[in-house]
Amino acid sequence: MKRIFIYMIALICICFSIPIVFTKEFAQRTYSQGTVNENIVDNENTEKLENDIQKSTYDYKKYNKIKLLHTETNETEEIDLDTYLYGVVSAEMPASFEEEALKAQAVVARTYTIYKIVNNDGKHGDCDICDNSTCCQAWISQEERKSKWKESEREENWNKIVNAVNSTQGKIITYNGQPINAFFHSNSGGETETPVNVWGGSGYPYLQTVATSGEDAYSQYSSEASFSKEEFEEKIKELHSDFEIDFSKDDCIKIKDYTEGNRVKTIKIGNLELSGVEVRNIFGLRSANFKVTVENENIKFEVIGYGHGVGMSQTGADSLAKQGKTYEDIIHHYYTNVEIEDM
Repeated sequence: MKRIFIYMIALICICFSIPIVFTKEFAQRTYSQGTVNENIVDNENTEKLENDIQKSTYDYKKYNKIKLLHTETNETEEIDLDTYLYGVVSAEMPASFEEEALKAQAVVARTYTIYKIVNNDGKHGDCDICDNSTCCQAWISQEERKSKWKESEREENWNKIVNAVNSTQGKIITYNGQPINAFFHSNSGGETETPVNVWGGSGYPYLQTVATSGEDAYSQYSSEASFSKEEFEEKIKELHSDFEIDFSKDDCIKIKDYTEGNRVKTIKIGNLELSGVEVRNIFGLRSANFKVTVENENIKFEVIGYGHGVGMSQTGADSLAKQGKTYEDIIHHYYTNVEIEDM
């Protein structure tokens, strides 16, 4: 009887021991698997970090830093190329535009910068480029740019700009192996213009007239300007002292011909024949694509588009991006027979 009691005690101990052993083994196995998973996550984070470091340390060789002239203060700032481009893209294109449009702007701005450095005419002394949009490209500091955005949008907008530049690092547009003069403007009014019709000269083979749909959806597409007859005469006489006009004649103002991009090429105003570009400059019009009418005591301009019209249209780029085009598609649309190359 005593022996049976001892066996029973031993059997009970064994029954209690089995779950403990298996539970411990399961716990060790689970912990081991958890450690492996954590290592996988750590490896992924490390890989992502390495990629970020690689992006931020892209070697532009002799173009890693540029000398930027701040025109208002006449001060020079030495700045990393892509850091400079953050300021250009955020100054030149709304952060609300599509990401592919922002990427296209980043590549165009980088190309324009390199072109200016390679073809430095010494206009800015020892500097490579200035921050004046009427001369080179617009530029704004990160702090000033953020201050102009709503507080709730600042970080998201800035990150979007930075991503557009970083995700296209090293990319420039070339023609016959050389960086192009990558002109751009706000809104083409539906068709871009060739340089010869804006600045004269022989032009650039990669800058041709191309059409873009959807630009009429933007506020930059159309505008109006009105001047009294007296103001109209005074503005022209500032440049042409011999100007005379008889407003009683039906043909006192008459457009004579148009460019390939549907802008005014030459226009007869009184005793003068002027180019559409000159008239645009005299009256501060948004574009040389205009109609002009005499309405009682006023001269009214109805204007289509915004800017000189050469190269990439920024609103056109956004329109193309909304249609599903990539930044490469956008660039090849606006610049003819070019390549997108890594520096």
